[in-house]
Amino acid sequence: MTNTKPLAVVTGASSGIGFELAKVFADNGYDLLVNAEDNGLEAAAEQLRAAGAHVQTIQTDLSTYDGVEQLYAAIVSTGRPVSAAALNAGVGQGGAFIDTDLADEIRIIDLNVTSTVHLAKRLLKDMVTRDAGRVLVTSSIASTMPGSFQAVYNASKSFLQSFAQALGNELKDTGVTITALMPGPTDTDFFHRADMEDTKIGQATKDDPALVAKQGFEALMGGKNKIIAGSATTKAQGVAGKLLPDKLKAAAHRQMAQPESGE
Repeated sequence: MTNTKPLAVVTGASSGIGFELAKVFADNGYDLLVNAEDNGLEAAAEQLRAAGAHVQTIQTDLSTYDGVEQLYAAIVSTGRPVSAAALNAGVGQGGAFIDTDLADEIRIIDLNVTSTVHLAKRLLKDMVTRDAGRVLVTSSIASTMPGSFQAVYNASKSFLQSFAQALGNELKDTGVTITALMPGPTDTDFFHRADMEDTKIGQATKDDPALVAKQGFEALMGGKNKIIAGSATTKAQGVAGKLLPDKLKAAAHRQMAQPESGE
């Protein structure tokens, strides 16, 4: 890596929105330190390098305390300040809460919530000391609605949304900004990994992750506190989520996410 470019950290960068975020950072002159737990990380890094980016990889499982500490140690070992971080790693699980495995639900909390808090704690202290830095937290429009048949996932995104907005307010008088990225259903491996391919939402048309990443990056660079990213349909869903009562939103989510609803 060079020391003349700003450094960006992207988690969950092996595919989907995370990979596209890493590409946007690279296209805008950033060096990259990218993380994921899966073996697709190196292949993703090679694509980023082929586009001219300087890329360092750290393959760790952020659902564990040690995994987050390993990532932070790798960041520190660069000897460089983090100019921007996209805290994007996350996982979901579809199905009725009483039927899903407890281990799967706890992993959602560990990865989506706990690792984000953990890494933010490490990075933000450094950023505030320098009075400079930008953090993008991948929330979701799911944060605006009770997630029937995705109960823990939607709740995790509600936590992240509140967390990001609270941090943004706390740091408003500093040179550090926090932006919540709120995509809707996006064309990634999410629905396959969450065992939701037989649902209406799993089979519906989805947004381009490159578009979501582009809009998220622009909001981050603009210092916005949040961005509903994706298509016009997704943006309209985000607006509706602010207006409808929770009971109606839960019923609507049930229709989209109930197992076998797409058959």
